[in-house]
Amino acid sequence: MPKHVCPWWLGYLLASPLRRWMQNPEQIVAPYLRQGMTVLEPGPGMGFFTLPMAKMIGPSGRIVVVDIQPKMLASLRRRAAKAGLLPRIEIRLAQPETMGLADLNGAVDFVLGFAMVHELPSAEVFFREAAAALKLGGLLLLAEPAGHVDPVRFGRELEAATAAGFEVTDRPEIRRTLSAVLCKQ
Repeated sequence: MPKHVCPWWLGYLLASPLRRWMQNPEQIVAPYLRQGMTVLEPGPGMGFFTLPMAKMIGPSGRIVVVDIQPKMLASLRRRAAKAGLLPRIEIRLAQPETMGLADLNGAVDFVLGFAMVHELPSAEVFFREAAAALKLGGLLLLAEPAGHVDPVRFGRELEAATAAGFEVTDRPEIRRTLSAVLCKQ
C-alpha cells in the first residue's frame, strides 16, 4: 500500500453532506454523464460521487468502483443498497499495484479520478489501465486536492496521462482542486 492512503474511517467525513457545500458531485460530473453509460471510479471512498453518478446514468448504466480498502467498499455497498442503487454498481477490491480491469478493455465511457491518483504507487500504471478500459474518445476527469498536490506534481501526472494516450481537452474549475479533462486518443 502506498505511504499515504486516506484511512477508511476518514471516508465518513468525505461522504458527509457538508462536503456538498464545497464540492457538489452532481454539478461536477453532470457535463460528462449520460443515461446508460459505463463509468469507472477508482478510489470511490464511501460513495460521495458514486451514488449521484448511479442516479445520473440510470438503470441501464453501470458504475465499476475499485478500491484497495475493503472497509471503504463495505460502507459503499451498504450506502448503495440503502439508496436502492446497488444493482447499478459493481464493487471490486483492487491490488495496490493494479486495478485489475482487463475485462473492461474498451468498454468504459467515463473515468472519474477524483483526489486519488496522488495516493497511488504509480500514476503511469493508473493512466495506462484507465486508457485501456476507456473507449476511443472516452473521457477522464482528473481532480487532485490542491492541499496535497502542487502544480508541479499535477503537471507530472498530466505528463503520465499524455504518455498513456490522453489529451487534455479542458481545465474545469473545481473548488480546492487542480483539475483537467482528458480524452483518450
